[in-house]
Amino acid sequence: MSAIDNTAELTPMPPMTINWVGLWTMIRRELSRLMRVPTQAFIAPWISAAMFIFVFGYIVGGRISTIGGHRYIEFVLPGILMINVINAAFLQSSSQIYFQRFLRYIEEALVAPFSYVEMIVGLLAMTVVRAVITAVGILLIGAAFGATSVSGILEFLFWIVSVSIIFGLLGIIIGLWANNFEQLTMLNIFFITPLSFVGGVFNTVHMLPGWLRWIAWANPFFYFINGIRHSMIGFSEAPELLGAGFTVALAAILAVVVWKLFSVGYGLRE
Repeated sequence: MSAIDNTAELTPMPPMTINWVGLWTMIRRELSRLMRVPTQAFIAPWISAAMFIFVFGYIVGGRISTIGGHRYIEFVLPGILMINVINAAFLQSSSQIYFQRFLRYIEEALVAPFSYVEMIVGLLAMTVVRAVITAVGILLIGAAFGATSVSGILEFLFWIVSVSIIFGLLGIIIGLWANNFEQLTMLNIFFITPLSFVGGVFNTVHMLPGWLRWIAWANPFFYFINGIRHSMIGFSEAPELLGAGFTVALAAILAVVVWKLFSVGYGLRE
């Protein structure tokens, strides 16, 4: 009996495996849902971005010589792109988790052989895909105006993916908390839209009155927009490592928060 116990103690634990089939099923289901509403998911933000580029970049920008040493349309394009990436990521993850709760098919994932990390990764995967598709469409629109350029492709991908993960995680938190559509859109209305528009989309920090500049430096959206602008046209108003470090730290904190919410079943088990 003692020998059997010792053998059992020495038996290694089986390695953790990733449920690739389950992850792909989650992604494919959400991709199928998006493909049924392409106007809402992709065409609407592309049209909105095209209008911003045309009005602010082409018409207004045609009356401005340069800003930061670049044509105005080249200056505003990265900010417009980042706003739409943020909105796409937040709307994707918040609506995805909310409808899973509302229609109660979140229970299928809860009883499936998924870890919490796998569930979160499955939610974020389509968030990143939607954000990337949105970004590529806006780049093509910008190219039609002769304004698209990417000076650092790896840096560009870093900002698109990392920011979409941040707002995907925020969307999950709001989707778990919200009990109706009004609550689902509160963060977008009162936080995302106002801060993104004062985050340096249409102006540099130095164009602000001195007593208002602290708002830009305290605004996290400023670092997101500044980072994507640097990756596209090489113009920056803040240290790139500061912005990148802040972004990675924020994503890590939000990931831990979301994992904790899943582990305690917040909004999942009613």
